[in-house]
Amino acid sequence: MMPHAAQHQTLELFAGIGLVLAVASIAGALLKRAVAHGRPNDIIDNLNARVKAWWVMVILIGIAFMFGRAGVMLLFFFASFAALREFITLTYTRRSDHQALATSFYIILPLQYLLVWTEWYGLYSIFIPVYAFLLLPIVSVIAGDTKRFLERNAKVQWGLMVCVYCLSHVPALLTLRIPGYEDRNLLLIAFLVLVVQSSDVFQYIWGKLIGERKVAPDVSPSKTVGGLVGGVASATLLGTALWWITPFTVVEAALMAFLITVMGFFGGLVMSAIKRDRGVKDWGDLIEGHGGMLDRLDSVVFAAPVFFHVTRYWWT
Repeated sequence: MMPHAAQHQTLELFAGIGLVLAVASIAGALLKRAVAHGRPNDIIDNLNARVKAWWVMVILIGIAFMFGRAGVMLLFFFASFAALREFITLTYTRRSDHQALATSFYIILPLQYLLVWTEWYGLYSIFIPVYAFLLLPIVSVIAGDTKRFLERNAKVQWGLMVCVYCLSHVPALLTLRIPGYEDRNLLLIAFLVLVVQSSDVFQYIWGKLIGERKVAPDVSPSKTVGGLVGGVASATLLGTALWWITPFTVVEAALMAFLITVMGFFGGLVMSAIKRDRGVKDWGDLIEGHGGMLDRLDSVVFAAPVFFHVTRYWWT
């Protein structure tokens, strides 16, 4: 159980988030009525879709927090499963890959989360990059199908790295033993997700306000220099303001927020490049009107391992 002070901070944080989302929902409805007159409007509709996605994420994370460590572990286990399914669905596979895919979904993924649950850092930190990396092509080659062998195996390995290995570092934050921060690690997860996800929203807003020059127009036309600078700066300020829920000082919270928002931006850019390569707009349709699990977590998967290891190295 969380100590009383940590519970109080968690309730304050979620109450604040809920208030902001309620205001955003009301504002979105008013804009839809007054500006768009109820008709489709790309900017307003996109903002409203983002707010709805935030509601879903906050509710799910809130429920998971209620069940503590087990709830968070299960939430991200299923998030990894859904994300890996989306990733594999968009990649080229053959019948001979079925054993490798079954190994990925039903052996490697559960084992990774089991290792995180048991806090076996020495193994969960290398299990997928080393052992799964070597195991999968062995399982695949036994099938005897060499057509596009390298491409097929690389895609499965990429999927495991992004959707399972990287994402498992979010619940792995619960395993850190930080002096003076005992039993409050759930708030570290809240800090990571809140800052990185808010950066995506801020980047979109700033991009619409001052975004003219594109960062990588052939990869993601919506990502602009103005959006990047404004979004990272705004999310960094938010992270700085949230220093009180972390083991960091004000300056340290600002530096960590800056680091994870930059990683989140380039994570989104990389995942957009993969979608472009596959010729799709979204990874899936899990969230109505706003894509799949990976569309919501593309920035988090790149930020999470960096945040985890920097925190582990300097604060434990």
